[in-house]
Amino acid sequence: MPLATNTPPERARPQAAPVLTPFHAALSTLAPAYFALVMATGILAIACQLERVPTLPRLLLVVNVLAYLALWVLTILRAVYHTRLFLADFSSHQRGPGFFTVVAATAVLGTQFTVQSGMPGLGYAIWWFAFVLWLLLTYTIFTALTIRADKPSLENGINGGWLTAVVATQSLVVLGCVLAPAGAVSEVAMLALTVLWLAGGMMYVWMIALIFYRYTFFRFDPQDLTPPYWINMGAMAISALAGALLIGIAGRSPLLASLLPFTKGLTLLFWATATWWIPMLVVLGVWRYVYHKLPLSYDPLFWGAVFPLGMYTTSTYRLAEAFGLPFLFIVPRLFIGLALTAWLLGFLGLAVNLVAVLRRAGYRHARSL
Repeated sequence: MPLATNTPPERARPQAAPVLTPFHAALSTLAPAYFALVMATGILAIACQLERVPTLPRLLLVVNVLAYLALWVLTILRAVYHTRLFLADFSSHQRGPGFFTVVAATAVLGTQFTVQSGMPGLGYAIWWFAFVLWLLLTYTIFTALTIRADKPSLENGINGGWLTAVVATQSLVVLGCVLAPAGAVSEVAMLALTVLWLAGGMMYVWMIALIFYRYTFFRFDPQDLTPPYWINMGAMAISALAGALLIGIAGRSPLLASLLPFTKGLTLLFWATATWWIPMLVVLGVWRYVYHKLPLSYDPLFWGAVFPLGMYTTSTYRLAEAFGLPFLFIVPRLFIGLALTAWLLGFLGLAVNLVAVLRRAGYRHARSL
């Protein structure tokens, strides 16, 4: 019989945390707002088509389809491999609203297929898919943010990215209006589009009040001025675009015809607000990058600044048509160049960023051999 000993049992060694590959490390931090890339590319393609830029609209449509599919694959992979981080984003005041870019990107892509490719059938299917996403995300995100126990202060919790909820809502109106001439549209559908348009406008009023309050009554450092603050303007620009398109189809609906003076007034208010924001955002950009000399580097949130430029271009074009103001067409002709330049800079930054990730992955693989 073996003798008992006083030798303590061997303690289990703590397992080291797994080291993420460069791909998985990038995947774990993938910003929900990355779908703004699709939003920016899609609206730029539509703006280029309105301004009759040759070849580019088709090319951007192809790029956008590939980007949309790639982002969905990456999002699903993140949900599978980094489930805890993925779910935590829904209750994050900083990252949660970024999920609304999925809705807007889907609707913008549907608008591209309808306007550029003449495929209203696909556009209808995409509209319903975007609407279901909007319902799920709207009530999931705002419920999660409401019932969260530990909440940040207003200073740390609010930013321009919250306005993507407005953009998502109005993107449904834009796609719905674009689809209207393709077939018979009931008064129920017209009422639904009008209600969504008004709801988006009211959401902007709620959110911009908090954002402006944060601007003016809390310390605002240069690093706080992130690119999504340009959505202050972009959310109003897409609201003006939706209003201009509602005006364009008012002849097909007694409801819209009865609301025409109100719709025109509110549309002009939205466009005027978007226009007011542009000098303010430019001045703040100079304050950040010129006065404080912060480096201009690539950030996935940069697409949140490209999209408003393309949207302002498109909304001004449609507003000039709806109101019969031909002198306004000079504005989109100027802004199309700015939007295209911003998109090219963003795409270049994205390409450099992807090359850096691939190089790190290749270097690590070589060391493991």
